[in-house]
Amino acid sequence: MTSATTPSGSAQAATGRRRTTWTVLLCWITVMLEGYDLVVLGAIIPTLLKTEHLGMTAVDATTVATLSLVGVAIGAVSVGPLADRMGRRRLLIASVVVFSVFTILVPLAGSVTMFAALRLIAGVGLGACMPVSLTMMAESMPASRRARASTLTMTGYHTGAVITSLLALKFSDNWPVLFYALGVVGLVVAVIQWFYLPESEAYVKAKEGGAAERVPFTVLLKPTYLRAGIGVWVASFMGLLLVYGLNTWLPKLMNDAGYPVPTAVTQLLILNLGGVAGLLVGGWVADQKGSKGTTLGWFAAAAVMLACLSVKMESDLLLNVVVFFTGVFVFSAQVLVYAYVTNFYPAAIRSTALGSASGIGRLGSIVGPSITGALVTAGIGHPWGFYSFAMVAVLAVVAVLTLPKGPAEPEADAAGDKAATPAAGASA
Repeated sequence: MTSATTPSGSAQAATGRRRTTWTVLLCWITVMLEGYDLVVLGAIIPTLLKTEHLGMTAVDATTVATLSLVGVAIGAVSVGPLADRMGRRRLLIASVVVFSVFTILVPLAGSVTMFAALRLIAGVGLGACMPVSLTMMAESMPASRRARASTLTMTGYHTGAVITSLLALKFSDNWPVLFYALGVVGLVVAVIQWFYLPESEAYVKAKEGGAAERVPFTVLLKPTYLRAGIGVWVASFMGLLLVYGLNTWLPKLMNDAGYPVPTAVTQLLILNLGGVAGLLVGGWVADQKGSKGTTLGWFAAAAVMLACLSVKMESDLLLNVVVFFTGVFVFSAQVLVYAYVTNFYPAAIRSTALGSASGIGRLGSIVGPSITGALVTAGIGHPWGFYSFAMVAVLAVVAVLTLPKGPAEPEADAAGDKAATPAAGASA
């Protein structure tokens, strides 16, 4: 009897490992494409303005960056409830296809208005990718490793940003190549996902329990989740304001501070290398010490680093070190907010919760480039851009302080959350 069951158990374990491997790999690549896309505009803005492409001005560049992020916010907010009802897999593949196709079309735009419109539509597809990828990664891991699952996934974002920075140094004068490459690779990834990306087992179990059909956004407003929701939304808003404000305008801020353009673009590369390192360390620390305390410390350290960048540094080594550690703390702090969400919320509403955190947080990603762009246009991007970033990090610290310790216990909700109850078993 034992010899008959052992091979079956081994086969099931091997199948589970294959499912996890494909999920991890394809979700990571998807987030890498998003990181590439959302940094590419910031990397080429100096070139677009210098060459006056389509007659583009600094105000136009700010508008394009803002509309790109409006699209991302729309996609992030919309996809969560859909993924909790229809499944993670189909929504992720469809999202990749949408942003890939419209990214290919961006260099073909004949006006600034069309350029902005294409970026807006691509952003809708793009915004859906991250919350679904984070959900699938979290649900493929045991609860004790979910912080690392989130931070591991997000190393893809900063890997994509590093790739963009390197390519921008080589192809800044031929920037359309950066968009064509992303779109083609995205379509190839979507095809691979169609054949190899498995559906989340946690979603399947929640659906079998009847939870997948009843996931209104209002469930996040129930007493069990409201306090965490407010804290997460504010922290995510502040965190994404920092991430996108820096990725969009750091080269220009550095250039305004008196650093030459090659040095300014190189800082974007160093910033994102720091982001990768911070994610690897931050996820491990959060799994050991808890997501809330780690996130708190990371945002506090980010505030210090950002304040330091307001000072013009004569030493290239010192500048590189400060920018690197800014990336370490700023980017991983934001992702640790997502890690908190994956641990706090049950499976039946996890994608909705992550979508809300990402979507509402994206408002910060819109505000960040807009405020920084206004400061640049006014000629005070340096040092006031970094002063404002440091204050935002301080506000994120305050928001994290309000978060309850997880995970949530749906049965404690006096309203009787039927949508969440089956998920507790599904995620156990």
